[in-house]
Amino acid sequence: MASLAKTLIVKAVTLIIVLIGVLFLLAIIMGATGLSDKVLNSTLTAEVQEYKQQLSRQIKDPTVLERAVEEYKKERAAALGLDKPWYVRLPQLIYRLLFLDLGYSRTLQSSWGSNKISDLIIDRLPNTIILTTTGILFTSLVGIWMGLYIGSNIGSRSDRVVSILSAASYALPLWFTGLVLILALAYGPKVLWGVQIFPPGGMVSVPPPKEPLAYALDLLWHLALPLMASFIVFFGSWAYTTRNIVFNVSQEDFVNFARAKGLPEGVVRSRYILRPSLPPILTNLILSLAYSISGYIITERVFNWPGMGSLYYQAITALDEPVIFALTYVFTLVYIVARFILEVLYVVVDPRIRLS
Repeated sequence: MASLAKTLIVKAVTLIIVLIGVLFLLAIIMGATGLSDKVLNSTLTAEVQEYKQQLSRQIKDPTVLERAVEEYKKERAAALGLDKPWYVRLPQLIYRLLFLDLGYSRTLQSSWGSNKISDLIIDRLPNTIILTTTGILFTSLVGIWMGLYIGSNIGSRSDRVVSILSAASYALPLWFTGLVLILALAYGPKVLWGVQIFPPGGMVSVPPPKEPLAYALDLLWHLALPLMASFIVFFGSWAYTTRNIVFNVSQEDFVNFARAKGLPEGVVRSRYILRPSLPPILTNLILSLAYSISGYIITERVFNWPGMGSLYYQAITALDEPVIFALTYVFTLVYIVARFILEVLYVVVDPRIRLS
């Protein structure tokens, strides 16, 4: 027990070091390239120009006006951290992030008008969970179930069919599949027959329904095409990957020994094949769910879905440094937690793992 606790503590410390390392690497990229200073100077220039325009309506003396603007510029430069070099300013930002002080966005707002980054995440995260996390969970469970079946029936007709479909779906980009579905099932019926089978994008209709049940049905209607695209692209890879894992485990000596003892095939599959197959399957599933929190930037843009991917895209295009750092920290933190959960599950589900 002490050995297990020691191993998990070492894993946790290692993952925390990785988390800090990712943030410092991002700080070096933003700072050493001068991008951070350029972003802040651009923000400062815009704020000073706006302040000068407002103040010029009240102060007519050019000398007094310039003096007031210069004082305001110095105050804002200090507030933005431009009075300090990047290698002092950015580590302070990282320190605040490590204690979950995400700060404020300079350009973005939540749907209720808040510029707190935590509010931005609270606003967008449920939308991403509805779209990407739900899609990955449904697709992966169906794919794993099919993979377990065909992995125990190698060479069967279903195995050949799924293998062909897997190769086809693996070659399809998600954004391209989404565009094809929009053209075929949203715009096509509308142009040909004047019938709107599926909406081309958005999360709900404009204006959205006021009744809760009507709102939920409208949300599902808008969710249909993105989920369909996700299933088409990811189902094959899930099924084929699981199929290969199960097939490789079924060739192990301990499985052949269990069959030689005359154990029923159901017992062999559940105890000797399925359980040793779980670690890599769980790895794929949990890490995929963790990655889904960050959303799919291009896919959310294609379907005009207001999720975390769209938020990250907006932060990058607006060069909103606090949001970029905060989202990178949150996404990395989710990955670190997922990895630690996996380390614990490995010990539980795989009897071959022995920690020393």
